[in-house]
Amino acid sequence: MMKANEIRTAFLEFFEKKGHRVVPSSPLIPKDDPTLLFTNAGMNQFKNIFLGLEKRSYSRATTVQKCLRVSGKHNDLEQVGRTPKHHTFFEMLGNFSFGDYFKREAIAFAWELVTGVYRLPAEKLYITVYQDDDEAFRLWNREIGIPAEKIFRFGKEDNFWAMGETGPCGPCSEIHYDLGEDIEAGSPRDLIASGSYRFVELWNLVFMEFFQDERGQMHPLPRPSIDTGMGLERMAAVLQGRRSNFETDLFSPLIQAIVQETSQEYPTGGETDVWVRIIADHIRAITFLIGDGVTPANEGRGYVLRRLIRRAFRRGNLLGLDKPFLYRLAGTVVDIMKEAYPELMSNLPYISRVCLAEEERFIYTLNSGLRYFEQYAEETLASGGRVIPGDRVFKLYDTFGFPLDLCQELAREKNLEVDEAGFQKELEIQKDRARQSWEGEARFREKSVYQNYQHLKIEPVFYERVEVAETEVLAIIKNGQAVESLKEGESGEVILSVTPFYAEAGGQVGDSGILKSSHFSGMVENTFAPIPGLIVHLVKVLAGELKTGQVVEAVVDAARRKAISRNHTATHLLHAALRQILGDHVRQSGSLVSHQRFRFDFTHFAALSEEEIEKVERLVNEKIRENLPVTVKVTTLEKGLAEGAMAIFEEKYGEKVRLVTVGDFSKELCGGIHVRQSGEIGFFKIISESSVAAGLRRIEAVTGEEAFNYVEALEKQLRQLERLLKVSRKELLTRTEKMLDTLEEREEEIKKLKQKLVQQAGQSPEMAVREVKGIKLVTQKFEGIDIEALRQYADSLKQKIGSGVVVLTSAVDGRVFLVVAVTADLTPKVQANKLIKDIAGIIGGGGGGRPDFAQAGGTRPENIDRALEKSVDLLEKVL
Repeated sequence: MMKANEIRTAFLEFFEKKGHRVVPSSPLIPKDDPTLLFTNAGMNQFKNIFLGLEKRSYSRATTVQKCLRVSGKHNDLEQVGRTPKHHTFFEMLGNFSFGDYFKREAIAFAWELVTGVYRLPAEKLYITVYQDDDEAFRLWNREIGIPAEKIFRFGKEDNFWAMGETGPCGPCSEIHYDLGEDIEAGSPRDLIASGSYRFVELWNLVFMEFFQDERGQMHPLPRPSIDTGMGLERMAAVLQGRRSNFETDLFSPLIQAIVQETSQEYPTGGETDVWVRIIADHIRAITFLIGDGVTPANEGRGYVLRRLIRRAFRRGNLLGLDKPFLYRLAGTVVDIMKEAYPELMSNLPYISRVCLAEEERFIYTLNSGLRYFEQYAEETLASGGRVIPGDRVFKLYDTFGFPLDLCQELAREKNLEVDEAGFQKELEIQKDRARQSWEGEARFREKSVYQNYQHLKIEPVFYERVEVAETEVLAIIKNGQAVESLKEGESGEVILSVTPFYAEAGGQVGDSGILKSSHFSGMVENTFAPIPGLIVHLVKVLAGELKTGQVVEAVVDAARRKAISRNHTATHLLHAALRQILGDHVRQSGSLVSHQRFRFDFTHFAALSEEEIEKVERLVNEKIRENLPVTVKVTTLEKGLAEGAMAIFEEKYGEKVRLVTVGDFSKELCGGIHVRQSGEIGFFKIISESSVAAGLRRIEAVTGEEAFNYVEALEKQLRQLERLLKVSRKELLTRTEKMLDTLEEREEEIKKLKQKLVQQAGQSPEMAVREVKGIKLVTQKFEGIDIEALRQYADSLKQKIGSGVVVLTSAVDGRVFLVVAVTADLTPKVQANKLIKDIAGIIGGGGGGRPDFAQAGGTRPENIDRALEKSVDLLEKVL
């Protein structure tokens, strides 16, 4: 019986012997591919090669790729745990040919591996091909020897693959394994077509031989390619003689750990089995997502992680667990996967801490949000409805982080539904507000615009620290179209034959500067690389005219580049210092390096203390004063990692990488521009440390002249404070503390006086006490009383009247505070949170709360009297 680790190794070794380059798995976060939320197939990291946008030194590759499918057309989330073969996280084994071999070799390799290495019996294997692919049918039948009755032709939906609406595409062929007639009897063809659990799709061979254009027409590719994918979990189940992936060595230790945690029996044949399998599946995805740098959030990838953690925790909740437990299961995942992914070992403490923090947060969410869900459910049932309104569901999501699927699940338990369309409408309104508040604009066009220029030969010389170069204008683009020239005042995108300008990448901003000749001058505002190998300059013509074919002088803004290089090298020193002081779990997860300052995002589970920030600053500045040499070596990714270099999870590395070393203190793979000696940085100062998301921190810092300016500004403020408070520098802190103490005492005195005034107002004629259908109603208005004082007074009035309803208002600086309180005996009839909604509208505001207490705010104090009168009418209607 082959273990999962042996299956992986055998696959890679087989194809390596067949001349394939073994390429490491790319992260779950795709680099430079906005069309993908997560890596969902082995071919993702080779997409640009298949599209002809990138070239490698090899034409054959093999990988074991981490994949996640939780959204879009590849969304197996709802099937997870209910079938033996669906997962969120899985591993895809693949072999690829980039214009090298094609169908004959791909089919022969697959059959040799499956029957010769994995030793699967040929009689249990069935083949599917595309209905028009006579070549594949012939190869399987005549050359491999598969009987024609075991080769099935299927249509485009099942056996034709396309990268998108346009692009490479082609027929595919699948290898299926028969688990036995005892699962389901019938025609193998019909059972495969229906998705019967009797047959397991082991391997999909995609033959990329066409290019589909915008009109849907297909044209033969000049160099057909191969893309294959085999699910490790499915192959492990077959080779280990199991009917379910969850029974393999990839899952069984996890299942056992979950059973121990929950004290549940497994398997029972009931719904609890599904819950156990969901937890086992999700914790794998959770562990790898956090390990690849994703942190829980309310949108994007972070929301997917948050949803997975909460779905898994909720199942644990249903199994009787009310305290965090997933963070412990992450250790079991690491034990199972550490041989294939050794980096998980060093990341485990961080993974566990992030998972624990999110579990604790969800426990709070459940406790807080469930009360409101129950309230909304009761309101829906009381009104005779069966659907909880979308705005209510959105409020649970927006205020308490309640996922939509959790609301749907809870609603089903009460035989209710959720207005999903209304929820999505509210969500879109929120997204529109966010988009409107963002003042930026897209800078780079669709990559397809630039594909016509990828043949141009461009010589970048920025790594040689060249700041002035003579160059030829190869092409000019304006508004997405090729033009011959740019006139004075016009802006466009310019491609040069030789460029000293660094193109924005890896968090470092692009260079700026000027282009000039005897009859022309223009400003280079930015430089970027829209596709690999192509460098584009955003140019505004200041004088004269710029034409294609023209020879110009390119001059980099040297002072700006120097400031950028100081900041970039400082990020490396900061990264190393953080790992030394906080621990090896710290990893860079994003950065922005400009000439003014830099931003550095990193994985860590708590805010840095003042002492930790001081230690980091001291260590970085110590390394700056040591004036360490900064060296750059071009090497392969494998060799760079073997030398101990740090790789950034969000970066996509090519075959050749630049290894940047700062003395013996820092070693990173980096494509940016750096100083020659650390002493050139001058001075380093942290200006802020904050949270980006759970488990993700951000440091902003300055170096060199900007650091001096920052400290000088602080010094100026201190001198102003000395003059203002009339004390010396040494006495500033003491004097400030005394002033704050005095201010706090005065505020407490004011608070007590206000409360006293409110209590005395109980005898005021402004307070109205009346009976509405036998229930006491107390209404009163105030001037200048804050919401806290109103709350306290409302509580005292409730005690005083024993049974009744209290409505209080206060006008403060053009605003209105409104409080409604109901004694406990009346809440079955009268709910404060319902009353306040109608009253709050009169004062131009809104609010909410509990059945016994609610509060609101508004902006129309002139309507206070009308609001108080309205409370009488509303109470009469309720009763």
